[in-house]
Amino acid sequence: MDTVVLAYSGGLDTSVAIKWIKEKYNLDVIALTIDLGSERNLPEIRQRALNVGAIDAKVVDGRDIFVKHFAFPALQAGAIYEKEYPLATAVGRPLIAKLLVDVAHEYGAKAVAHGCTGKGNDQVRLDVSVQALDPQLQIIAPVREWKMSRPEEIEYARQNNIPIPATVDSPYSTDVNLWGRSIEAGILEDPWVEPPAEVWLWTKSPEQSPNNPQYIEIEFEKGLPVALDGEAMDGVKLIQHLNDVAGEHGIGRIDHVENRLIGIKSREIYEAPAAVVLHQAHQALEDMTLSRDQARFKNLISSQIAEMIYNGLWFSALHQDLRAFVESSQRHVTGTVRLKFYKGTSMIVGRKSPKSLYQYELATYDKGDTFDQDASLGFIKLYGLPLRTQATIQMLGPGENYLPQLEGREE
Repeated sequence: MDTVVLAYSGGLDTSVAIKWIKEKYNLDVIALTIDLGSERNLPEIRQRALNVGAIDAKVVDGRDIFVKHFAFPALQAGAIYEKEYPLATAVGRPLIAKLLVDVAHEYGAKAVAHGCTGKGNDQVRLDVSVQALDPQLQIIAPVREWKMSRPEEIEYARQNNIPIPATVDSPYSTDVNLWGRSIEAGILEDPWVEPPAEVWLWTKSPEQSPNNPQYIEIEFEKGLPVALDGEAMDGVKLIQHLNDVAGEHGIGRIDHVENRLIGIKSREIYEAPAAVVLHQAHQALEDMTLSRDQARFKNLISSQIAEMIYNGLWFSALHQDLRAFVESSQRHVTGTVRLKFYKGTSMIVGRKSPKSLYQYELATYDKGDTFDQDASLGFIKLYGLPLRTQATIQMLGPGENYLPQLEGREE
């Protein structure tokens, strides 16, 4: 019998999907669970898939490849969607798609499947990525097709003896990986309502965070974080440590009304302590090491890459082209940034780099100033020449005041 590889989370939707795909498509299901740092009980999830009816259940540790080839490249790019969202969920989807395709090839499967709904972003990210990697694979999205309500899904599960996860009664929909945690649905769908305390798992409230500030130093090499407080760490450990430390100080909470790819606005809650801090530190180091023109152009590239990641275009040729620019721009982004954590805030309080373009002797107003102030007169004269020329010819006629008259002005 033909097979399908299902991205299996162990939740209600994908558990029901195993049985539903067998009935609807007459395909045997291979469950694929990918660990991107979600802290789930992976052996239990694997066994659940087999109990539901999967003919095989595969668990892949994707944390290292996720950090090296997806999260950290997004960090180097400065990819933050709509200036708020560090793309935790979005940047994990192309890796999930890649592993789905790889396992489908390994098993000779004719199709892949996922548990995305018909009005979210993830369906686009996964479908487009799979199509880019192997256009011949069929894509099945049960939740998009069956249109069952949550109570109907639960009833379907009970009728078919499908074990329902203990968390099924939670009012929230969540997604978790090393780079961040997203929470939506329930009362959060009202953007006027403050998120209840129960939605925050990684971050303390500022009121409950430590009363004393904590300083931390992050070392970068070519735009990649490599050490904390002088201790070299691999990417996975570094992110985990920063999530713990920054989260303890209430850093990394995001409440964002964002524009979804499909054209609707959605209120999303995120916790991303490490991502928020690393983006902040990385930007501070770029401020020291990129020229003005490099920095201004990279801002455009950062925004473009953020939208492409959010919109599921990681595997596009344009992203590869822009990535080449990002890698080139990072060759001198090496140094150390010192941050101060206190009561929900992270503040840059120091930065240094062997490749710094900041020169004390040019910037100082104190002794040791080497800036030639006499050169400024000629510079200003040439810089202002176009403005003076236009003002003389076009803006100021005889007896004409260029400034607008102010009504009611007292004499």
